[in-house]
Amino acid sequence: MIEETLVLPGQVLSPDILPAPSNSSLSLKLGPGLRHIYPSTIITTLAGLLCVDHRKNAVWVENNNGRYVPQINDVVIATVHHSSTDYYHCAIIPHTAFAQLPQLAFENATKKTRPQLSPGSLIYAKVASASKHMDPEILCYNPSTGKGEGMGELKGGMVFDISLGMARRLLLNKQKDEGEIAVLEEIAQKVAFEIAVGRNGKIWVKAGSVKEILLIGKAVQATDKEALDTDEQMKLVKKLLRQF
Repeated sequence: MIEETLVLPGQVLSPDILPAPSNSSLSLKLGPGLRHIYPSTIITTLAGLLCVDHRKNAVWVENNNGRYVPQINDVVIATVHHSSTDYYHCAIIPHTAFAQLPQLAFENATKKTRPQLSPGSLIYAKVASASKHMDPEILCYNPSTGKGEGMGELKGGMVFDISLGMARRLLLNKQKDEGEIAVLEEIAQKVAFEIAVGRNGKIWVKAGSVKEILLIGKAVQATDKEALDTDEQMKLVKKLLRQF
């Protein structure tokens, strides 16, 4: 279960607040909104909700109004801007440095079989390296297994903007129980679709028609902006399906 506490910038986190995992060998994972000062001080850099996940031994600050900051292992939806000899240069968020995607960073890719991506192509990728001193690097496969695991080019469909908090909730293993998100589960009973959620505040939706895509996108965005609870989400889906 994830615990949440309101914090302000510059607060020093007490050791009592930090995760207490059952496996003591797990290293502490710091996410957005936190900075480590050697040797053991952790301070907040954003105002928002301090989220503590004891199971994953992770802690971060959730701030829906902030700019996304790439973190290692985040999955993101990016847009190819241009390419060079060995890399695709991709936009994760507007007005920031491009992320570098090696042209061979796809499942079973070789110089002959690598995807030929043009400017504007959408990709689903994982952040492999991130530092304030260097441009982030993203990959479309898992280096440990060599498999794509759902990452790669996103063909067709449409992309919708959502808050960073909503993106995190949609990426939880148990959306309904842990994230209080029931909207997609309700829609799936009537409409077949595919989605990909980026930690950078993007959701890609593909369905059988443009009308279905718009219905799903509208439902997710309304749930996000209006902070609907699960009962209100169900009512919203029923209303949208009647109009469909």
